[in-house]
Amino acid sequence: MVWNPDQYHLYSDHRLRPAMDLLSQVQLVKPLVIYDLGCGSGNVTALLSKKWNESIVVGVDSSDKMLAKAKEDYPAIEWQKSDISAFNPSSAGHLIFSNAALHWLDDHETLLPSLLERLIPGGVLAVQMPNNFQAPSHQLLYDLAQSDRWQSKVGHLVRPAPVHKLEWYYDLLSPMVANLNLWETSYFQVLEGKNAVLEWTRGTALRPFLAALSGQEERHSFEEEYASRLMEAYPHQEDGSTLYPFSRLFIVAQTRDD
Repeated sequence: MVWNPDQYHLYSDHRLRPAMDLLSQVQLVKPLVIYDLGCGSGNVTALLSKKWNESIVVGVDSSDKMLAKAKEDYPAIEWQKSDISAFNPSSAGHLIFSNAALHWLDDHETLLPSLLERLIPGGVLAVQMPNNFQAPSHQLLYDLAQSDRWQSKVGHLVRPAPVHKLEWYYDLLSPMVANLNLWETSYFQVLEGKNAVLEWTRGTALRPFLAALSGQEERHSFEEEYASRLMEAYPHQEDGSTLYPFSRLFIVAQTRDD
C-alpha cells in the first residue's frame, strides 16, 4: 500500500484530536527516549518533541512517502523506516507512543506484550486505535468488496476487526503492568464536502482496496459504487455538512519499576 500524506491530512484537525487526548494522559515528566510508531508524516511526532524538547524522539514508519514528508517538515527529528511488527530498538524506550497505527496489524496478543518489553522499567506504552469497523463506512466497503462483482479481486482484503473490546485488552495487559488506563471515545465529527466520508476513507480504509484493483477504470468503478452507498448512509445535514461518528480506543500502560 502507498500512503498519500496530502489525502490523509484532508481532515487533519479531526485526526489530530485523538492524539492530543492520548498525550494528555501520559504522566511522564522527563522521558529520555521516545518512539512514535506509525508516525506517518510526523505531525504527532513533532508534538511529542515539542512537549519533551530535551528528549530523544524517533519517528518510525514503513512508508517512504510519509517519511519523506516528515523529514521535509521536521528535519531536526530522527526518522526511521521500519515495520512496527519488527520494532526492536537498540535503546529501550521511556515512552512508546502510537496514534492510529496498530489497528493495521493483527495478533495484538503478541504485539502489545512485545512493545511493553521494549520499555524501561516504569516506561509507558500509549496507544490510540480507530475502532470504527462496525460503522456503515466500513461495513459498506466490506460488503461491496465481497459482492459478486468484486469478490475475486478484493474480497480477500476483508479481515476480522483487528481491535478487540476494552475488556480483552484489560485481561491481556493488567497482569503485565503497574498501571493501566483504558477508555473509548466516540467523536461526532462534522465534515465538509460533497461526499466527506468518501474523502475520509480515501486516506485510510479504502486505500488497500483501490491499490489491489488493476487500472484506473476498475478503481473508479469500485469507488463510484462505494460513494453511492456512503451518500445514503451519511446524508447531508441541513447546513450541507456531514456528521461522521467515529469510535477510538485508548490504552496507556505503565510497566513495573522492578
